Amino acid sequence: MAIDTGEAGSATSESPGSVSAVVAAAQAGDRQALETLLRDHYDRVYAVCHRLVGNDADAADAAQEAMISVVRGLPRFDSRSSFSTWAYRIAYNSSLDLLRRRARRPLSGLEDAGERRVTAAGADSVDEKLDVGSALMKVPVEFRAPVVLRDLCGLDYAEIADLLRLPAGTVRSRISRGRAMLVKFIQAARTEN
Repeated sequence: MAIDTGEAGSATSESPGSVSAVVAAAQAGDRQALETLLRDHYDRVYAVCHRLVGNDADAADAAQEAMISVVRGLPRFDSRSSFSTWAYRIAYNSSLDLLRRRARRPLSGLEDAGERRVTAAGADSVDEKLDVGSALMKVPVEFRAPVVLRDLCGLDYAEIADLLRLPAGTVRSRISRGRAMLVKFIQAARTEN
């Protein structure tokens, strides 16, 4: 499951070189370039946050925090990785921070009320539709994050390893184990229904 790389015709979707040019312009103080970067990357940042935190409200909060961190950190961005990988790292950190804060707050009983059902892409019939979002939230975040980055964001193993600051072998292992857990939770949900 890969996501779109940007809006058609946007400055950051044409080529990696154009992304670098927009980043450089934004770092030099060009407000329009900064707005273009934020606009073109928001949906992907939000998608990562949503898959990690599990509901719309928290995902919006984490994505907003991530975008603020992107703006604040842009002068220090050094192009060792792609801008998208760097933005995903910030989204990942914002999501983890939110999950830590959520773990410290008391449960209200309404935690799951705002969760949106996400169905599997390409499902041919109603019987084949799965509550993937709910199953994904049962996977521990240490396994969920690599699966999301690989299957939703389309990052390669080396990029994920760099982003999560883990050895590539560990990333492969966590993706494999995360996918296995996801399958187990989906199968369990099917047998319950």
